[in-house]
Amino acid sequence: MGDEDFPAEAAERTDRPVVTIFESYGSGASVVGPRVAQLLGVPFLGQAFSSEDLEQLEGRERSGLARVLSVVGRGAGAAETAAGVGEDQEYEDTLANVRRLRTAAADGVVVVGRNATVILGDLENAIHVKLDGPLEQRLDRAAAEAGISRAEAARRQAREDRMRAEMSLRLHNWDPRRNDRFDLVINTGTMSLETAARLVVANHRLLTAARRRH
Repeated sequence: MGDEDFPAEAAERTDRPVVTIFESYGSGASVVGPRVAQLLGVPFLGQAFSSEDLEQLEGRERSGLARVLSVVGRGAGAAETAAGVGEDQEYEDTLANVRRLRTAAADGVVVVGRNATVILGDLENAIHVKLDGPLEQRLDRAAAEAGISRAEAARRQAREDRMRAEMSLRLHNWDPRRNDRFDLVINTGTMSLETAARLVVANHRLLTAARRRH
């Protein structure tokens, strides 16, 4: 399934800031995303599913990817009620996510995950950011933030980075492990998360101003 399979519903043209963020597990998006939204004065929209959601879903009978697909269009907490998902339902759930993001973008938004990098990729007022960093530092941060052991953080990292990439490839035919769709890739292992957030804001202003001049 690729972008061409979904109706093109253009967001209303606006000068309100739009930032999409994709993170490798443990790169600090849960801190950077809300801070960027605060600095830009726009709403924040977090991941469609949490680490706990993915853990619950992976333990059920169906394949991990199919279970995640049944959650994407329904928002946080849907893991508790996710049942079988066919191709028609998968399409409808994914389309619901597309519509929600296009609507949110009209008023300005910072989005973490949700394949927003692709869905909002045509907007001139948007920049697309990837947060990454050395694996050992990401595991340390994730363990500290979630209050879990480093071993558990390592298990979550392997699960989440794999499943997020699989979901993006299945739904939108793009691989977030590649950097070609991102305007900015930040190594959060070399700076504070506050600095990373301010770097995103500065780049948004520079890039969108440059686009308007052209």
